[in-house]
Amino acid sequence: MPLESTTAAILAQMAAEGGPAIHEMAADEARAMYRAMKPDLPEIKVHSVEDRLVPGPGGDIPVRIYRPSGNPSALHVHFHGGGWVIGDLETHDADCREICRGAECIVVAVDYRLAPEHRFPAALDDCYAVTCWAASNSAEIGARPGPVSVGGDSAGGNLAAAVALMARDRAGPEIALQLLIYPVTDAAMSSASYRENAEGYMLSQQMMAWFWDQYCPQPEQRNHPLASPLLAEDLSGLPAALVMTAEFDPLRDEGEAYAARLAEAGVEVHVRRFDGLIHGFFSQAGIVEAAREGVELAVAALRKAHRAD
Repeated sequence: MPLESTTAAILAQMAAEGGPAIHEMAADEARAMYRAMKPDLPEIKVHSVEDRLVPGPGGDIPVRIYRPSGNPSALHVHFHGGGWVIGDLETHDADCREICRGAECIVVAVDYRLAPEHRFPAALDDCYAVTCWAASNSAEIGARPGPVSVGGDSAGGNLAAAVALMARDRAGPEIALQLLIYPVTDAAMSSASYRENAEGYMLSQQMMAWFWDQYCPQPEQRNHPLASPLLAEDLSGLPAALVMTAEFDPLRDEGEAYAARLAEAGVEVHVRRFDGLIHGFFSQAGIVEAAREGVELAVAALRKAHRAD
């Protein structure tokens, strides 16, 4: 399918503006650039937003709690994307508001430690710690009892998949759904989608290699299933999953391969490729009409999962 028209125009504008790519910058410069790329759109209204700190293995972890109107609500823990190096509560604020409003659930967004200052598994340890905290403190947060859901985009999808593995292997907390939005699942970077979409579609092969170098520079560590969930020997007993991929995305094939392995292991999984779209489309739902369906699919899956818990 051809590249979606609004997306093509965005990419053409970025190419015309030029300038260094994210992987050609220092980490702090890349973070500032990524924040500056956030679309200037009207704020999505939710009932309330609260910033607070949660105890973690490396110190207090900042979180942002989004609450919908009406209580008690189901509870979703969300991990932002950005290659484990860039991204924060602000860059993914709209995503969390969309989920909170659409799924009518409380969203706990996690500002986990970033690489290269904090390498694997620091981000994952933070995400698991907040998931455990959220599940244990659901009443205080204002959520109803029951399993939490976890999710994220790109590196956040990687962290969500790994948190689900940890929760299974460490006897909790119980998870209702893994929301995996174009997730990173394999450090090999050798799939056909990497060759087909190596450059020109926002996330490039060079950029992804840079992210891996910052987050997990030791090759042997990259083969750990909590870094590359696709390499886990056993995926049985994991929570249901929604896996979304994009046609013009280097990560497309590894996301779909992970969905296939989940299904083979007996896990309930729904996989959906969004033709014509690129990596990052979920966060562009406010400007790319074709991306709106991804948000609607996510919130419907969350509603369904939490109805069943």
